[in-house]
Amino acid sequence: MAQKTLVARSLSVARRVPVTLTLAGILLLAGVFSGGLWRPFVDSDLFSAVAYGLPALAAGRWWTPITGTFFVDAPWVYAAGIPILAAMGFLEARRGSRAAAIIFAGGQLFSVLAASVFLWGAALLPWSWAQQEAGALDVGPSGGLFACLAAALALLPSPWRLRAWTVFLAVLLVSFFYYGSLPDLEHVLAVLLVLAVDRSLRPQRVSVREQRLVAFVVLCALGAIEILGYVAPMTGPFGTSAAASGSWIDVAVNTVIVLLVATALRRGRRWAWVVVMVYCALNLVLVVLAVGILLLSGMSGIEADVDADVTSVLASSALWIVASVYFVLVRAAFRARPRAALGDAPAPTADDVEKELRTTGGGTLSWMTTWDGMSYARFGRGIVAYQRRSRVALALGDPLGPSDVRADTVRAFIDRAEAAGLTPCFFSAGAATLAAVPSGWRNIVVADDTVVDLPGLQFTGKAWGAVRTSLNRAEREGMTFRLSRLRDESWGVRQQLRAISESWVGDKGLPEMGFTLGTLHEASDPEVRIALAVSPAGDVDGFLSWLPIYGDGEIRGWTLDLMRRRDGGFGPVMEFLIGASARQFSAEGAEVMSLSGAPLAHEYPADAGVIANLQKRMADALEPVYGFASLHRFKQKFHPRYETMYLLYRDEADLTRIGAALTRAFLPHATIRQFAAAGVDLVRSDN
Repeated sequence: MAQKTLVARSLSVARRVPVTLTLAGILLLAGVFSGGLWRPFVDSDLFSAVAYGLPALAAGRWWTPITGTFFVDAPWVYAAGIPILAAMGFLEARRGSRAAAIIFAGGQLFSVLAASVFLWGAALLPWSWAQQEAGALDVGPSGGLFACLAAALALLPSPWRLRAWTVFLAVLLVSFFYYGSLPDLEHVLAVLLVLAVDRSLRPQRVSVREQRLVAFVVLCALGAIEILGYVAPMTGPFGTSAAASGSWIDVAVNTVIVLLVATALRRGRRWAWVVVMVYCALNLVLVVLAVGILLLSGMSGIEADVDADVTSVLASSALWIVASVYFVLVRAAFRARPRAALGDAPAPTADDVEKELRTTGGGTLSWMTTWDGMSYARFGRGIVAYQRRSRVALALGDPLGPSDVRADTVRAFIDRAEAAGLTPCFFSAGAATLAAVPSGWRNIVVADDTVVDLPGLQFTGKAWGAVRTSLNRAEREGMTFRLSRLRDESWGVRQQLRAISESWVGDKGLPEMGFTLGTLHEASDPEVRIALAVSPAGDVDGFLSWLPIYGDGEIRGWTLDLMRRRDGGFGPVMEFLIGASARQFSAEGAEVMSLSGAPLAHEYPADAGVIANLQKRMADALEPVYGFASLHRFKQKFHPRYETMYLLYRDEADLTRIGAALTRAFLPHATIRQFAAAGVDLVRSDN
């Protein structure tokens, strides 16, 4: 059965890429016929009859651009061409066999003929490289294959399209300027044809973040190329040179400078862009002067006058000039002011946020945006609460404000964060924010908000047996339930709550988590209610804190935050507290009660993929420390409905930085020693 399935899939693939498979078959047959599969074809007597190039056309062998396409000059080239043939197959599968055939044939013929015309004119100048390559012959389909590869890159989704183009063009230009040969010239011309026709390389249309990231990569590549020219000989359009001599200290200093400027570019700093443009202008002046002197006295005359290897200098300068085109096109991306406010001035205060919540309402996590450590960005009536951590603008939950402006608020926050050189993301956002982020953004499910609808709530039936049993047992054992404010409790009760919390924190090895998990400090807010379970002896056996959920100008529900119990106290104290709280909230007319979401405890379907597997492994690793999965199972006793909460981010390249930001947001006061101790606990738990 498995063999039949494999055959069926192979036939299906073959039907989708017939042109690519036909080309591969012809190349293999020609290799067998000519012996090119096991020995260099350039040594064959047939080479001069089928090879293309200016000498062949000048001699009247007009057929060579076609015949030379199907031979390969060395055996290793067959293996090197497999990835490019795969790219052609991808292009054919996506755009069809006719388009792939036209792009291959057009790119191949254009690259061969245009290279011959270019070298014919250039050889009339005192240009030794052009004169040498004008007498060269070549075989192979590389011009057409490079055209197909370029067309395939244009099909990649953003932002990978620009990234792939950047790497591809860097390799292509380095190969041409530093080791230029007739095939290198043909490759450049084939790709230029695709760029002129397809016009898929438009760096101005990608996000500011992508423009900065590509600038960082380009500058690092230019620095690496400088090192390449230092350690390796060169044979390109600017002549031949040996490996440079000099001090490795100079190379190290230059590398450090390049990395500093490149890092500043990635962060959008204007001064870094100015430095790069000044350097590009100097290289342009250098090339103009060098070319002028070259035409007058030749390469040897220049090198004799300046006592330097001009070949590597001109090659490097040419690359800087090409790169300057990109830096000019995306100049608007380098205006970051990292400490500037992200929203309209003046920035809202926590009091403004509370007022907005009372007026227009919010979600189950919205009251957490009033906690210490949050910053606020206002965009018209919309407000985003966020933290700056590890150069990430980490927004908490959904934007605040009228519902009809929240989508615009999301886009404005993203634009301002990127302009400031920050990585924007939304943590624990809902479906509305998911729909508002730009197309192409990624999302990961971070939790399921567990919501209990309170109208008509009755703890009857078998499903509520555990909750009903805890309430009945509490009544038999004389437990007292009290719902109050922390400030209204006596000093003795507050001390008991503090002792219970400190005992709970001490067992974890890490400090209390923040960001979406409060402490007694947040519970002291007059808007927050405390649910207490008091024993007949007057001891507090457990307590909860409830955050208000506003809607339509009034409180419509409550969100569970703190859950703490005393060791050795009443057994089912949490079931008792939550059940009693739900009963009283329902009697007060509240609509919903949120038990919050347990991080990393989302129940994925069986075919959810790699992200689900990754989160499952993280949840299993953290379970001994924080018990997220156990907490999720506990909340299921109250039969909630689930509302998915997402981490929204631009693409996978942001995840490392976002992970660091979330770590610092949740554990802002954790020390390296505490992280190390927690890591040891995790390792022990795995064993």
